[in-house]
Amino acid sequence: MTALAFDPSDLWARLFSFENYGEILALVQNSILAAAVLGVVGGLIGVFVMQRDMAFAVHGISELSFAGAAAALLFGVNVVVGSVVGSLIAALLIGGLGAKARDRNSITGVLMPFGLGLGILCLALYPGRSGNQFGLLTGQIVSVDSPQLGALVVISALVLVVLMLIWRPLSFDSLDSDVAAARGVPSGVLSVVFMVLLGLTVAVSVQIIGALLVLSLVVTPAAAALRVSASPVMVPLLSVTFGVVSAVGGILLALGGSLPISPYITTISFLIYLVCRVAGRRRVSRRVHA
Repeated sequence: MTALAFDPSDLWARLFSFENYGEILALVQNSILAAAVLGVVGGLIGVFVMQRDMAFAVHGISELSFAGAAAALLFGVNVVVGSVVGSLIAALLIGGLGAKARDRNSITGVLMPFGLGLGILCLALYPGRSGNQFGLLTGQIVSVDSPQLGALVVISALVLVVLMLIWRPLSFDSLDSDVAAARGVPSGVLSVVFMVLLGLTVAVSVQIIGALLVLSLVVTPAAAALRVSASPVMVPLLSVTFGVVSAVGGILLALGGSLPISPYITTISFLIYLVCRVAGRRRVSRRVHA
């Protein structure tokens, strides 16, 4: 048998080939809108993820969200509902049992392989198209229909409304939980509410970026923003901008290739982070030598 070798000459065509781009663009309007919404929600909630040192927890929630979506796919239930249920279970477990960072990381480390293994089991038993299985892990650009978009917008709007209502006490608690508790801020309640909001955000993000790479929308934009600013106003604005550019830009580029959407989104997000990291170092260096 002759082994199939990788042909480098085909790489560019697979990455970027913009034939019939306008026609394809018209077919994925729902996905573009969904990506923009997720960029806003992920950018805002990511600020608190970074402040509360919960980047690892996001990955754990995404694995349970993947398991829930895979189980829903297997049993013919709405995938969004399954993803939300899985995320909420993980968020409540991590938030309820992991009050301290060490406990939270231990619980997340236990949940991640369990969720991934359960999801893989459900996908192995699923008799349908392999594209649906692969999409749960790496994202899909043409899978967002009108009902899914409606559910995503409703869930995202709920997350944003609640996040705005608790923004000030949550910021206080995230920056100094001990002082916040001494001032009467209900840290325990805020922690649970935030974990629920994070779980919902991860659940809807999985539908676009996939379970394995959800960090690129929920963590990386905020991490980049914090590299160039410490302003309580500029950091959320920059994080949202980076999230929207990564998500929407990734989809627009992915339309011209034959690869999954996730490599494009994660690459843009990572490049933004690198630029911000370099800019942040230069800003610090100028201050030192001033």
